[in-house]
Amino acid sequence: MSMFVAALIFVVLLTVAIACLMWAIGAPWPIRDPALLARTVIGRPGVTRVPKLASLAVAILALAAGILALSLADHTAGDWWLTLIGVLLAAIFFGRGALGYTEGWRARFSEQPFATLDRKNYSPLCIALGVGFLLLVIMRLI
Repeated sequence: MSMFVAALIFVVLLTVAIACLMWAIGAPWPIRDPALLARTVIGRPGVTRVPKLASLAVAILALAAGILALSLADHTAGDWWLTLIGVLLAAIFFGRGALGYTEGWRARFSEQPFATLDRKNYSPLCIALGVGFLLLVIMRLI
């Protein structure tokens, strides 16, 4: 069961990593207009392009988190520190998901369609990833 949860997490984070890597190399996928793409995936007023370096960093971090999910599913891998990293990742994803519903976040990332997509897709996905990492930690401990 833990490998199934880890595989789901990995597939989601691999998809995010591939999209961010494409934006890091300048590909405007899936939206050809760079300004609309920035409004869709970043949502900050005044941003007209997806920052390449930040996209590369997110791609690397998303891939690393996905690999760590697979590692958490292997009970013989790592030690207490791997379990601790799993707890930290669960907290990070829960935190990002919860932030998406706060007034401060709404004010800072108010551009459309990001604001709507964040409330309906991005934040719930982060909460689901947090639940997945928490499940992996619990299954690792029992």
